[in-house]
Amino acid sequence: MPDMPDQYYDDEQQPQKDPILGQGHGLSDQEGEMITRMIREEQHTRRQLHIPEQDLAEEATTAMRPEVARVVAVSKVRQVLGMFNRDFLYGQGRFDEYKDGLILKWGDGYSRKHIWITVEDNNLVMETSHFKKCDKSYCTGTHHVLTPNLYTNIDVINQELGDRFRRPVYERSED
Repeated sequence: MPDMPDQYYDDEQQPQKDPILGQGHGLSDQEGEMITRMIREEQHTRRQLHIPEQDLAEEATTAMRPEVARVVAVSKVRQVLGMFNRDFLYGQGRFDEYKDGLILKWGDGYSRKHIWITVEDNNLVMETSHFKKCDKSYCTGTHHVLTPNLYTNIDVINQELGDRFRRPVYERSED
C-alpha cells in the first residue's frame, strides 16, 4: 500500500485530515485485548468498562428494543464502533445499551467524550457536536438522521462514524 500523507487538501486548498474509516490497523482481537490489559495495568485503574447490573438505576436498561437492535445490526454501527474502540482507543471505550440505542464513551474526567446513537421511526439518529445545520441534507442542526437508504450504505456509515469520532460530543459538566 503506498504511503498516504497525514493530510489532504480540499478544493479550496484547505488542509483536511484523512477520513477515519471502519478498517482496522492490522490488530487482531487478541493483540487488541493484550494492549487493553497493558494500558489498564499501567494506569492502575479500577474503572470498569461496563456498568455492573447491580449499579444500574431501576429505570435503566441494558437491552435495546428488538426494532432498535435490528436497525443497529443492519447499519453495522456496532461493528464499526467496535473497530474504532479496538484500533484507536485500545479497548478503553465503554459501550452502554439503552432501549432506544447505544452509546460509546471514552476518556475520563473533563475529557469524557461520546458517540450517541438512537433509533427513531426506523431512522438511525446520531447526536452531533455542532448546534447549527451543516451542509448535509440529513442534518437537523443537532442530529444527523439517516434513513434506511442511508444507513444500509456502509460508506455513509463509515463517513458518519468517522466524523462523529473526530468531533465527538463532550459530556457537559454538572458544575
